[in-house]
Amino acid sequence: MEASDDRRDLTLLTGASGYIGGRLLRALEGTGHRVRCLVRRPDFLKPRVSLATEVVKADCLDRGSLAPAMAGTHTAYYLVHSLGSSGEFEEDDRRAARNFADAAREAGMQRIIYLGGLGDEKQTLSAHLRSRHEVADILRTSGIPVIEFRASIVIGSGSVSFEMIRSLVQRLPIMICPRWVAVKAQPIAVEDVVTYLVQALDLPPGEGKIFEIGGADQVSYFDIMQEYARQCGLRRWMISVPVLTPRLSSLWLGLVTPIYARIGRKLIDSLRNPTLVQTPLALTAFAIQPRGLKESIARALQNEDREFAETRWSDALSASGKPASWGGARYGTRLVDSRTVRVAVAPAAAFVPIRRIGGKNGWYFANLLWWVRGSLDLLAGGVGMRRGRRDPENLAVGDTLDFWRVEAFEPDHFLRLAAEMKVPGRAWLQFEVEPESAGSTIHQTAIFDPSGLAGLLYWYFLYPVHRWIFAGMLRQIAAAAKM
Repeated sequence: MEASDDRRDLTLLTGASGYIGGRLLRALEGTGHRVRCLVRRPDFLKPRVSLATEVVKADCLDRGSLAPAMAGTHTAYYLVHSLGSSGEFEEDDRRAARNFADAAREAGMQRIIYLGGLGDEKQTLSAHLRSRHEVADILRTSGIPVIEFRASIVIGSGSVSFEMIRSLVQRLPIMICPRWVAVKAQPIAVEDVVTYLVQALDLPPGEGKIFEIGGADQVSYFDIMQEYARQCGLRRWMISVPVLTPRLSSLWLGLVTPIYARIGRKLIDSLRNPTLVQTPLALTAFAIQPRGLKESIARALQNEDREFAETRWSDALSASGKPASWGGARYGTRLVDSRTVRVAVAPAAAFVPIRRIGGKNGWYFANLLWWVRGSLDLLAGGVGMRRGRRDPENLAVGDTLDFWRVEAFEPDHFLRLAAEMKVPGRAWLQFEVEPESAGSTIHQTAIFDPSGLAGLLYWYFLYPVHRWIFAGMLRQIAAAAKM
């Protein structure tokens, strides 16, 4: 009986390194649930989970890897999606769902909780929405009760749809709006989505159900962009046009937003379908009153800096071992340039030159250019390099460091500097040292949140110089650590 109770308490979570899955993981841990995360790259997730959470390596496209991950679990969250894949995402979604359904049945799983998308099946659905529904049907072939949530646009900092909207509004004072901008949707705050998913664990056992979930307002993308602009104090002109194909729209989005063209094309193709709640069963089955559009956007704007600060960008960028493309990577509206170096010394020794950075110690590489940048900043009315640093050896949160300020500091591990020079946007420079079996790894990450077109031009015009300087700085830091 005791073993059965343990099994009942252990929940399997797929997609824990994704947008919804990552938030759901924090919520489950915060409410005391025992969680096992099924991921392809355990090393990427392990530093982010609590001590009570298990992380196991498996891949839903690899049928043989699933059985060990499912052993001893009772309920599974299925949050796998192949939208960003370069291949045929529909076929990948089918294969992953079939493998998971078969393995779950063999493992004796008692319930599957799945997050899909809204869309009237009586209409001709886009490939994206059709795939979301098809995955749910495949999971149901397992014979296991499936709790399926069908959601509309998810509003939250970092969500694909919200970042597409904010990028368009922030960067384009005049927007040519194609027909899909007028299609109705029922956007829902990401916090409400996560709450629904958590509360699904408390549903009584029995048959599976489909819950359509949405926020309090039925609006169009035009309305969402207008509300975002209003809350940010931006004045935007939107001109409606009768045509603009999904392909052209997606290529346009790839140029002016952080959304890759292939993802944008799939999303825009879906926007021709209204995503409205037709059956409000969720409002009676759960103790949740979903937020309206105004509050959802306000919370997304309020929370974005905190959520960004909690994210380890260096791991996200460097774990693949591949260099970023020209111009760096893009996360939300932020542009990110990251690199790593390995040194054969302990973390404490590797962190010493980082701790001493700036002031009379200098910036290790191209110090003349740092001085020129400070002089230009001073002429522009900024603080320049004249502030130096409080102490040549020690740092604390809040310390000034030339034209930076210490925003976060963990001795021998982590330093994040926030720029206080004159720039068309916001900038950060951070260092993180991680232990390895043969020494340490130093991660260096430059982050820029551009303000409008001027910010984008600033980043891309100076990117070759910045990349050269930061790469040289990291090399010299590594050399100093070995001394």
